[in-house]
Amino acid sequence: MCGITGFISKQKESDKEKVIKKMADRIKHRGPDGEGYYVDAYIALGHRRLSIIDIKGGSQPMYSTDKKLVVIFNGEIYNYKELKEELKDYKFQSKSDTEVLLAGYQKWGKNLPKHLRGMFAFAIYNIDTHEVFIARDHFGIKPLYYYQNNGTFMFASEIKSFLEHPDFDKVLNEDIIPGYMTFSFTPTTETFFKGVKRLDAGCS
Repeated sequence: MCGITGFISKQKESDKEKVIKKMADRIKHRGPDGEGYYVDAYIALGHRRLSIIDIKGGSQPMYSTDKKLVVIFNGEIYNYKELKEELKDYKFQSKSDTEVLLAGYQKWGKNLPKHLRGMFAFAIYNIDTHEVFIARDHFGIKPLYYYQNNGTFMFASEIKSFLEHPDFDKVLNEDIIPGYMTFSFTPTTETFFKGVKRLDAGCS
């Protein structure tokens, strides 16, 4: 288990750095073995790591060999060794399954999830174009939530990460209560916080 969090906003980079650190600390229990951050004028990314595969070389955020892509990832790619064989043109720098996401995105773009077998939630950011690609595994094993307010878009493995962002309004979503009382779970992508949604399984 690891934890990812990030947001897009017009805040100054120095302010982003302070906020993303607090957001990642909120989900420290998901990754006690390490932490890492990427911040620029457009985005802030945070990662809390539970080290399993390639303990020394699998730190995140991880960069592509050309330094144009950066990824934060929670999960495990079961077929990463097979994918490495298929992506031989890419010069892998680690033994981590994380790096196949970067190599695969360079080759397949938004079709990357179709090639993955495993449980995952990840965000890939193109430093040159400022494009952000976020995806969740086909069965929804790994959680991923998102929220937008005041020109800020944020996402995280757990909603509690949002509590540290100044643009997050802590408002109860009363509309979801009847459904929860009926089914004992939330049957839609809505959550108990107004405006916070769960990225559906298999979506990007």
